[in-house]
Amino acid sequence: MEIQNAVVLVTGSNRGIGYSIARAFVENGAAKVYAGARNPALITDPDLIPLQLDITDSAEVSAAAKLAADTTILVNNAGIFYPTHPLTGSLADAKKEMEVNYLGTWAMAQAFAPVLARNGGGAMVNMLSVASWRASTKMTGYASSKSAEWSLTNALRMALRSQGTLVTGVHCGFVDTESTKGIESVKVSLEKVTQELIKGILENSDEVLVDETARKVKASLHDDQRLLYAPGN
Repeated sequence: MEIQNAVVLVTGSNRGIGYSIARAFVENGAAKVYAGARNPALITDPDLIPLQLDITDSAEVSAAAKLAADTTILVNNAGIFYPTHPLTGSLADAKKEMEVNYLGTWAMAQAFAPVLARNGGGAMVNMLSVASWRASTKMTGYASSKSAEWSLTNALRMALRSQGTLVTGVHCGFVDTESTKGIESVKVSLEKVTQELIKGILENSDEVLVDETARKVKASLHDDQRLLYAPGN
């Protein structure tokens, strides 16, 4: 899949991973980059086109599909997470995570699948996580929503194959951003995430494993669950 002269839409582009991804497309020759955000006034980069977009709002999703009807690459990056324990965590917070991370991504996929088809197939990139494969007692709701999003990504890959759309899932551990500042863990840089994402699109990859954490967890999926969920994991 070529990025030069592509028209890209990145959701959740006002900061962090989303903004870095949007900038990476600009720097790699995209002709146009739509920056979706709940508050587009926060998008001040002159190289980006601000787009009003709350992916949990069906009217805004539909409007975005019309306004950005020339999109050839869709990056579903928008997401949220809350610290939740499986026994004491807020179900209201977990519901929000499902609505954004899973159902919001699904809504965008349904709205933009015809757009991508009309524009030659293109690509759909879903920002996933190591949490797609490994449960967590510290962010149970988030991990569950990402696991659902991973399953959705695989289903979309099968459903969109006939129209020539590349569907890529991007997995990594914690990324070094403002939102993870209080988390003590090995973190991957934004530069590494964007570098591997761009590479994955250029190479038509179904799956991008950004860091060693992602590679190790993916490799362990066939193992005994007692290894995957050993004390301290």
